[in-house]
Formats: sequence, C-alpha cells, structure tokens
Amino acid sequence: MDSNHRQHPLELKVPPVLLGAVTWALMWILSTATPSFAFVLPARSWCTAVLVLAGAIISFLGVASFRRAGSTVNPMKPASASTLVNSGIYQMTRNPMYLGFLLVLVAWAVFLSNFFAFLPLPAFILYMNRFQIEPEERALAAAFGQPFLAYKTKVRRWL
Repeated sequence: MDSNHRQHPLELKVPPVLLGAVTWALMWILSTATPSFAFVLPARSWCTAVLVLAGAIISFLGVASFRRAGSTVNPMKPASASTLVNSGIYQMTRNPMYLGFLLVLVAWAVFLSNFFAFLPLPAFILYMNRFQIEPEERALAAAFGQPFLAYKTKVRRWL
C-alpha cells in the first residue's frame, strides 16, 4: 500500500457474495414496501432469464480462469493471488465475477419490476468499486507491478 493511502476499515471486510445477498434482500424489501411503483415490463421472464444466464456464465468463466491458472478466487485475500490472470473473459472485464453478480441483481430488479428495486444497484457498484475492487487492485499492483498496470490500461474494470 502506498504511503498516501490509508486503508478504510470496510476494505475487503464484506464478502461480495454476502453483499450481493444483502442487496438482493434490500431490493425485495423496497419493492414490497412500494407496490405503487411497480410497472409492467413486457417479456419480463425472458429478460430475467437472459440476464441470470449471462451473469452466471460470466461469473463461471471468471472462476474457471482462476482455477485453470492455479490462483485463488478468495476475494478477501487478494495478496495471495499467485498468477496474474488476463486471458479469456479477463480480456473483456477485470472483474467478471462481480459483473456476473451485478447482472444477476439487475435480473432480480427486472423480475421485481419496481422502480425502487433498481435503486440499490448503483450503491452496490459504488461499494464494490471502493471497498473491494480498489484494494484488490492495489494488492495486484504490488504483487505483479508493471504487467498488472499495463493490463489495467487495456481492460475496463466492469465492461
């Protein structure tokens, strides 16, 4: 960690799967509490299915790439990464597992078809960026140096 950055106590403390579950529940609570903000979405079931499938595939490809490389998929300990994975799905997004989570959450919002169900999504992204991804990227920069920094300039964080 560089001397200009103080680690925030929330960094790498909430497992992304738990954050996704909390976001999921909050979306349901908000949509249930505000039924007058529900709307009809044509092809809701199809849209939901496509988004869930896309999210699951993208997440799976991310995990599979890490496993093939023999590196850890534990998001709470990024410093234990043994290999810089930048092939496969990692040529399109630096965070396929988190992108997959987000797509599943968007699918849930579509399924709920309520304006308020969409509101937690930007908070999920902001939290993930600040408290999960930024610390991961600092650890990867420390571990892999210039190769990671070069990769970071070529591939977007989300899409």
